[in-house]
Amino acid sequence: MACFLYLVHQTNTLMMKILYTFLLLFLGFSLSFSQVNKEKVSFASGDGVLITADKYIINEEYPYILLFHQAGSSRGEFNDIAERFVKLRYNCLAVDLRSGDNSKYVRNETAQSAREQNASINFLDALPDIRAAIDFAWKLNPKKLILLGSSYSASLIMLEGADNPNVRAMIAFSPGEYFGDELRMEESLDSLDKPLFIAVTDREEPYVKQMMSNIPEEDYTLFKPEKPGVHGARALWEDNVSKDEYWLALLLFINNLNQ
Repeated sequence: MACFLYLVHQTNTLMMKILYTFLLLFLGFSLSFSQVNKEKVSFASGDGVLITADKYIINEEYPYILLFHQAGSSRGEFNDIAERFVKLRYNCLAVDLRSGDNSKYVRNETAQSAREQNASINFLDALPDIRAAIDFAWKLNPKKLILLGSSYSASLIMLEGADNPNVRAMIAFSPGEYFGDELRMEESLDSLDKPLFIAVTDREEPYVKQMMSNIPEEDYTLFKPEKPGVHGARALWEDNVSKDEYWLALLLFINNLNQ
């Protein structure tokens, strides 16, 4: 895996596009003709805050990828990303966490609910929202889940996913030490027995490596694009010049899960 990614980094732009297109086809990225049904759903967090999410269903029997946004954002961050994941034969649940605002003209309804209840909306306070989303998706289909986090939620899904028995793997875009004196990720991550994919930019790589210093490097996949990187799951957006690199590395990781 690591060797292949190294070779990919050495290819020119044309070869990258060829490899990317081949893998999209090979992994079924564009082979599904089923209708995707999108539905807004809601469920309660542990403290009663009403959580809003978008459910993307292609087949009730497929497992779920849960999608969590970055700071100041909403479930709208994943409008296009979720549409692609379902073509990999995964259902998706894109969740509004209580710490956020809006993205792609989609308002964060969970944040509004939290404000109406005078609930705390710090980053760590969103951890029960993630747990509630896992429980909700598990009831829909009791197959182990994949968690995808963006920025602060990337750190949260690593904390929750490491010990949650219903989580199969984690995908973390730009995790970091976002919690100040409340919690240090480096001290909290001392073991890992589940597949973990981490995507970083040039600037993020050194401190993410420090954050992961207690975990052997062979126990997780760390990806940095050759082109300029983008913070968080926005790296997968269509307007990012390095999106193909991110998607290629992510497709390889997901395909490896299915071997």
